[in-house]
Amino acid sequence: MSYYDLLETINAEIAKCMKCGNCQAVCPIYKEDMAEWSVARGKIKLAKDLLEGRLDYTPRIEEIFSLCLTCQACAENCPCGVRPDKIILAARAAIAREKGLPTIKKYIFNVLKHPGQFKAGMRLGSTLQGFGLKKVNDTDFVKPRLPIGLDMRRVIRPLAPKSLLSQVSEVTPVENPKARVVFFTGCMLNYIYTDAGHAVIKALTANDIEVITPKDQHCCGIPVIMSGDIETARRIARYNIDVLSRYDCDAVITHCGTGIDAWVHHYPDLLENDPDYADKARAFSEKAYDVSQYLVDRGGFRKPAAAMNRTVTYHDPCHMVRGVGVSTQPREVIQGIPGVTLKEMKKPDRCCGSAGSFSLTHYALSSKIRDKKIADILAVSPDMVLTSCGACRMQIEEGLYHAGCATPVHHVAELLASAYEKEETADKGNQRAHHKTAAQMVAG
Repeated sequence: MSYYDLLETINAEIAKCMKCGNCQAVCPIYKEDMAEWSVARGKIKLAKDLLEGRLDYTPRIEEIFSLCLTCQACAENCPCGVRPDKIILAARAAIAREKGLPTIKKYIFNVLKHPGQFKAGMRLGSTLQGFGLKKVNDTDFVKPRLPIGLDMRRVIRPLAPKSLLSQVSEVTPVENPKARVVFFTGCMLNYIYTDAGHAVIKALTANDIEVITPKDQHCCGIPVIMSGDIETARRIARYNIDVLSRYDCDAVITHCGTGIDAWVHHYPDLLENDPDYADKARAFSEKAYDVSQYLVDRGGFRKPAAAMNRTVTYHDPCHMVRGVGVSTQPREVIQGIPGVTLKEMKKPDRCCGSAGSFSLTHYALSSKIRDKKIADILAVSPDMVLTSCGACRMQIEEGLYHAGCATPVHHVAELLASAYEKEETADKGNQRAHHKTAAQMVAG
């Protein structure tokens, strides 16, 4: 039985903890409040007490277990190999089974059970968002008019007028493709950062890779998993597996740590005891890649000819660098673009404090963690910040805005795609010049 289903199944993981406290040195939340219950060691003790009946499932216990970014820094720093993130997710699932979900989450997750309803809701939200959000002067950001689920200090990107999936063809062909991949967009690129989604497709096709973007794909389900609603998470996982199973592909390409972590780790864990889906989940796990990872490790990455003349810094998303071990590949892509200088910040893998809905439910704490990341960025004075995660991008954009800094934040694929487009423009210009010269010679 999965650790998502029964807290007792995580007992062996709990027993590994020797209470050394190494997690204190790296936990972003502990560094802010210095409370034992906020660090992995404290939460592991509470999970053990829940398991052995010494604690009840109270609202306070639920709040304590919600205070985790699942950034996995504690797991990376643990000399005993404990996976506190798994223990915490198991505890959240146990709490959800015992106490149920908060009303608002129950409503949202019920909509997520039905992809058609969710997509219709997002279209409606895009149309009506002006009633709840107002434009921030001289920026592309919006902020709340009223405290309706967002802190009044919050500055975010609006929903795009049209989703990425409604803008692109299901198949983006290339001549003589060397590979055929499925692009799993996730929600951030599909509904907000659609330009980054186009850039991912451009980066792949410029490397002679045919791209399939399934129109029926759905949310990855990570917000549901993080809240402990395991049955809804399984429903979403099965749905996405069914959709992608329709296509013969060499790889599944994601654009963020959350998406790739879902395919590589969470779907196989969720469905490990499902006779119809366990093997399918494992098969997709083995061919899921971040776009930079695929280009460098499998796609024969072609360095663009055009120079971009940028000084950039790169933020490592937690679920990318620690979740699936992808760190060098985005840097190889960045450094493969002529004219781009990569200036590493002090702690590029420091958590930005977003963790999806954590930045909504714990805005003040999330902002304190974010501001440390912003200080690291400002210290290297880049003219562009790059990352590989839409949620991290939104968090960093907001932090830079509050710091009075207009430095843009983009996905790695956007800079790469811009270089390929610049290269193509130059090639077309050269061709026109060549034809003009030939015509002049004939005329002469």
